[in-house]
Amino acid sequence: MPQNIVIIGAVALGPKAGCHFKRLDPDSRVTMVDRDNLISYGGCGIPYFISGDVSDPDQLQATSFHMLRDEKFFKDTKDIDVITNTEALSIDREKKTVLIRNILNGKEHELSYDKLVLGTGSRPRNLSIPGSDLEGVFSVSDLNKAIAIKEEVTGGKVGEAVIIGAGAIGLEIAESLADLWGIETSVVEVMNQILPGIISPNMAHMAQHHLEENDVSFYLGEKVKRFEGETRIEKVVTDKRTLNADMVIMAAGVTPNSDIAIKAGLEVSSKGTIVVNERLETSDPDIYAGGDCVEITNLITGKPGYWPLGSLANRQGRVIGTNLAGGKAEFEGAVGSFVIKLFEISMASAGLSLESAKKEGFDAVSAFVVQFDRAHFYPEKDLMYLELVVEKGSGRVLGIQGLGNAGEGMMGRISAVAPLLKYKITTEDISNLELPYSPPFSSAMDILNALGNTAENILAGKNRVIEAAEFSDWWEKRHKGDMLCLDCREWGNAGPFVEKYPEHWKSIPQGELRTRLAEVPKDKKLVLICNTGVRSYEAQITLDQMGIKDSYNLQGGMAAVKKWGLFSEF
Repeated sequence: MPQNIVIIGAVALGPKAGCHFKRLDPDSRVTMVDRDNLISYGGCGIPYFISGDVSDPDQLQATSFHMLRDEKFFKDTKDIDVITNTEALSIDREKKTVLIRNILNGKEHELSYDKLVLGTGSRPRNLSIPGSDLEGVFSVSDLNKAIAIKEEVTGGKVGEAVIIGAGAIGLEIAESLADLWGIETSVVEVMNQILPGIISPNMAHMAQHHLEENDVSFYLGEKVKRFEGETRIEKVVTDKRTLNADMVIMAAGVTPNSDIAIKAGLEVSSKGTIVVNERLETSDPDIYAGGDCVEITNLITGKPGYWPLGSLANRQGRVIGTNLAGGKAEFEGAVGSFVIKLFEISMASAGLSLESAKKEGFDAVSAFVVQFDRAHFYPEKDLMYLELVVEKGSGRVLGIQGLGNAGEGMMGRISAVAPLLKYKITTEDISNLELPYSPPFSSAMDILNALGNTAENILAGKNRVIEAAEFSDWWEKRHKGDMLCLDCREWGNAGPFVEKYPEHWKSIPQGELRTRLAEVPKDKKLVLICNTGVRSYEAQITLDQMGIKDSYNLQGGMAAVKKWGLFSEF
């Protein structure tokens, strides 16, 4: 029997749910309502439109075969009615109606439904900063806002810009402004690292260093107090400094648009997300919800999670479309896969960072490996940096994150692990993970295998490690005299460091360590160093065998600390 389906929200989830449902049940009627005039666009492409990589906003709203996804498109090709410039005010669950109002003329009327879908998305987090209403202060909440930002940039109004928030959107916008447009760009973040809660501090510092090399300035651990200017933004005042600004972009995260669900009496979490089951039904079985307005299960912790991502919204839309047509599709949850491009590098993660794992109550450690993305003898290769988060005792893999060039190799490694995390895999599974091998693409012992092996060695107590951040702290305090860097590389690599830091740096190549053991001091903690951490691990085994056990292997070696920002003079 034909149904009458109403969908509130027409950006990501709504169109996917409606179109999939209509393919399954073409005789039913679907009506989508959205308060904006632009619908069904790729919101994640907004930073690339601002940067100029995507030249026209229509490209974000077009299909792969260059048809513009507007009201006419949905009516002519999908048989779906779309009502734009219209907001949904309330839901009467007993009458099964939605009260809507045209925001241009104020006219209201009711839509009846058999089933209702909430794809209301999210809105920028409101920081309530005085001066937020000044001209030139923006949030990146929709395509119209992006168009306004682009017009100001191309119109020559912006020489200095300040981004509030160092999450993914904030960093992507920072790259967009600094790269092509050459705008002096600063990022202010209240937390002490970029990408907080997503990436480990060690990896975050590496990414920050790369951004700084590309002329993006960072002010971390600072809170914005107010914006100043007559009619247009001129100054950003934090609790530590004042920054000049011709433009401010607020990118401090998002909150779910769940007001209409709350008014309707649907179950909503303490964080404001709409509660749904695996079929994406709300507490009312005739109302479905998905996308940025809902919480889903974190498949690592088993607790509710929140990931406002277009990829999840589209997949959830298909599940809802199936179930509207009488199917029994389920969306089990997510592990929180993430990827971002930052100038010449990319970063990706899946699951929990070490800090997040500890906050969730896991007794966790991390292993960090630096290795070429292809066979070491292949002429075209680049270093890749991967970190694995594992639970002590069980060896369960809780998360993985990586940094590499802007190619596909690093994301490919993260993508290989991400789908497995829900099965509670262990380090052994990573050590023995089968990956395609050919020198132009990978090593015979892939970096993922090496990462699993390193994690196993750490858990077994065979590899006692420090990471670049801890080494930096030790290095700053080296004049206390209780630390020595034992360089396990050949003299050509180690020599410049020994010559510059003779009191704190000693060269004994790993292959000579057994015959030169008498030169190793017994009264200092030793930081064992090589290019990537492999030879220094071998040196640690040798020293342990000889009874010298106060040694620490620098994870990732000199490749890691240089990526972190140390010893740039060498």
